[in-house]
Amino acid sequence: MSIKQILVTGATGKTGSIVYQKLQQDPNFEVKGFARSPEKAQELFGSTENFYFGDIKDRESLTEAMRGCQALVILTSAAPKMVAPPNPGERLQFEYTADGTPELVDYQGQKNQIDTAIAAGIQQIVLVGSMGGTNENHPLNMMGNGKILIWKRKAEEYLVNSGISYTIIRAGGLLDQPGGVRKLLVGDNDELLLNPPDDIPTSIPRADVAEIVVQALKEPSAINKAFDLMSYPEADAESITQDFAALFAQTTAAKF
Repeated sequence: MSIKQILVTGATGKTGSIVYQKLQQDPNFEVKGFARSPEKAQELFGSTENFYFGDIKDRESLTEAMRGCQALVILTSAAPKMVAPPNPGERLQFEYTADGTPELVDYQGQKNQIDTAIAAGIQQIVLVGSMGGTNENHPLNMMGNGKILIWKRKAEEYLVNSGISYTIIRAGGLLDQPGGVRKLLVGDNDELLLNPPDDIPTSIPRADVAEIVVQALKEPSAINKAFDLMSYPEADAESITQDFAALFAQTTAAKF
């Protein structure tokens, strides 16, 4: 396998930073990162080497970062902030900044990345999204009235219709726990969310999501697939998912 050059956007995020580190450690890849904050990159990685900084809505900075890359990993996402600590008995209230809404970040920003990638000659895009996109009334859509899963879903559809090779990973609830110690499950269009096997939580460690991203860049069976992803609780060694080609073989093309 020839060495592939990969750009990871959102590379200083909680999941993006794990993906970046895994790709750094894999001899099959050369990785570049794209983020907003040089200070955060320096804090996380001890260096800003191979990093590009800018706004995902800016084609010029994205074009420079994508130059020479064969694949793009999109891990950017809008993030709401708590309005104020609630009074006793009140619900938490969240809001998005005017320039950081899901429509601007999760749709327009991802659409911009896809368009720029195609113009740059990139061959594959791996997009990390979220389970729950088939439910307009999902609680995440109510948060800050941002409709974040709706906009993520629209970006996925734009990617599929763009004609570029894609892998869409719709992760369950993200856990800050070790990866590589669980059996992973894939599903389609929120089937797992509606009917989780054995009533297990519909969640997954970020590190396992990151590993699936890396494997999707290696395995031909991951091309032009879209799937939900969650995990069983920690498993015995025989049950831990290790055959990623077989896992991807259980998945299908995107359906909207």
